[in-house]
Amino acid sequence: MTANPIISAFDNQTGVATLTFNRPEILNAISIPMAEAFLDAVKTLSHQPGLRCIVLTGSGRAFMAGGDVASMEGTPEQTRDFINGLLVPLNEAILRLRNMDAPMIAAVKGPAAGAGLSLALMADIIVAEEHAKFLIAYNGIGAVPDCGCTWFLPHKVGATRAAEMMMLGRQLSAEEAKGWGLITRTASADSYDEVLATTVNQVASGPTKAFGAFRQLLDQAGGRSLAEQLEAERQAFLKAAHTDDFAEGVSAFLAKRPATFSGR
Repeated sequence: MTANPIISAFDNQTGVATLTFNRPEILNAISIPMAEAFLDAVKTLSHQPGLRCIVLTGSGRAFMAGGDVASMEGTPEQTRDFINGLLVPLNEAILRLRNMDAPMIAAVKGPAAGAGLSLALMADIIVAEEHAKFLIAYNGIGAVPDCGCTWFLPHKVGATRAAEMMMLGRQLSAEEAKGWGLITRTASADSYDEVLATTVNQVASGPTKAFGAFRQLLDQAGGRSLAEQLEAERQAFLKAAHTDDFAEGVSAFLAKRPATFSGR
């Protein structure tokens, strides 16, 4: 069994953090130790100076095949304890990540199923290798989607398509997922690393605090009236206007040169 279920790395030069789900022998299926290690890694990142981008990926031939179903068998009490042991730390980690300014990119090779799909959907951008697969999978075991799937998926593809994936077990290829708006970019196996690196570099060199404001506005828009959203946008713009990146962006625009953002 893999000793470290989460590999966390941070590049001080680029500000890019990479969190790797690391149980390749069982397609990175989530165990309680993995969920706890994921939360610990996220807590560390929340205090990481110079963080500009977070990449989520998986070891081996899968992004993640979901929860460790073998561990769900047992008495009702054992099953309850396992589910809570899994979802309590995962849910906290998801909320912490979505409240950070640093944008998230999910780098998906192979299957992203169950909670693996949910965690990929949590990212702002998904870059998928052309042979990647996207599957809800919960209906196969009589379970309910978790880790935010019922929130993220309808936001990305609409309620009708989300219901089809959830109820009919619809598996999407990378090409289909891109057509549905579920993912952002696809690439062949040969070009995948280059496409991913280009996307990460582009995002990591952007105005990080503004990206965080983008996400918050998008996340909260569905629960607000237009008037409330307009006011939230105004307040976010005023806050952004006090950042170093805003000053640099305006200066660069007026000088007709590319902006060099610092993330501050």
